[in-house]
This record gives sequence, C-alpha cells and structure tokens, in this order.
Amino acid sequence: MRLEEEIKMNKFRNAYQKASLNLMFTGEWLVARIDGLLKPYDISSQQYNVLRILRGQQGKLINLYEIQERMLNKMSNATRLVEKLRLKGLVTRELCEHNRRKVEIAITEKGLELLETIDPLMADLEVSLFKNLSEEKADQFNDILDSMRE
Repeated sequence: MRLEEEIKMNKFRNAYQKASLNLMFTGEWLVARIDGLLKPYDISSQQYNVLRILRGQQGKLINLYEIQERMLNKMSNATRLVEKLRLKGLVTRELCEHNRRKVEIAITEKGLELLETIDPLMADLEVSLFKNLSEEKADQFNDILDSMRE
C-alpha cells in the first residue's frame, strides 16, 4: 500500500518529507515483522542483534562498549540486553582479568543453537519482505541508503 494511504496524508511538503516519512514508516513496519518472527523465541530484535554481533566474534570475547558501537539501534541499553540474554543462558559475562571494571561477553552454545534455528526463518522473511525488488534494485536501494548517511 502507498504511504499516502497508510498514514492518510495526501499532500507532502516536498519529496524529501515524503521520503523521510516513508523511511520511518517502513522501518517500523520492518521491525514489527522481525519482532513477530522472534517472539516465539522470547527475544527482541535488539537481543537478536546482540547475539549476531557475538556470533561474529567467532568465540572471541567482546566488551559492552564494542557491542554498543556495533548495534543497529545505538540508543539500546546494551547492559540490560546482555543481562537478559545471560539470564536465558544465551551469553556469558565475565570480569576482565586485566581491568576489573571491564566486562567481557561471549555467546554460549545455546545462543549459537538459537541463531541456527532462527537463521533460515530470517532468510525467508528477508526474501519475503523484498519480494517486489530485484537484486539489482535492492543494490540500488542500499546505495541510496548509504548515500543518505554520507
């Protein structure tokens, strides 16, 4: 459905306003679909993002600051997210031997197994979300989004 119909707004100040609103609306739409996929696994999209970051470490420990730097949502409370994941047995937290104020985090086997379960479902969702875009158009879309942040 077109943005005008979704938000019941027929006129925009200009194409930039429409693009801005369209991007925000679509971002929320996308997150809602991802959250729906993750709900049965009792994790949020932000917790999923932390698990993906930790898996990318390939067994190496990482601190909270580095996790926060890599998160998609920079406003997330990484400490709270990691603690929730720890309570679920998906990550470990250990004090750094060299700096007692630094906490190092790693994904557990249970966390890796959860990601292995979710990965094919997420891949299917991504294909379904972008079914109306060719791979070429998806590349162009990525270029446009990257250009916005330059």
